[in-house]
Amino acid sequence: MTLHIRYFAAAADAAGRDEEHLQIENDATLGTLKNLLVEQYGSLMQRVVESGSFLIDGVVRRDPAQVVGSRVDVLPPFAGG
Repeated sequence: MTLHIRYFAAAADAAGRDEEHLQIENDATLGTLKNLLVEQYGSLMQRVVESGSFLIDGVVRRDPAQVVGSRVDVLPPFAGG
């Protein structure tokens, strides 16, 4: 399936882009996606995926067993209040 990924702030810096489309298995999980992103983009992305948030089809998810949907937003941790 085609997954639409949008990157924000430090995640966009790590990926070198604001968004992309990736071909992944239909039953791919958030854990699988995290590993793929780290393999593709390295240590900067590793820091983002370890402490950031993931919106899967608009809902915050952190469980690595969560199956990804058609769109994932990768958000780094934010400071402030």
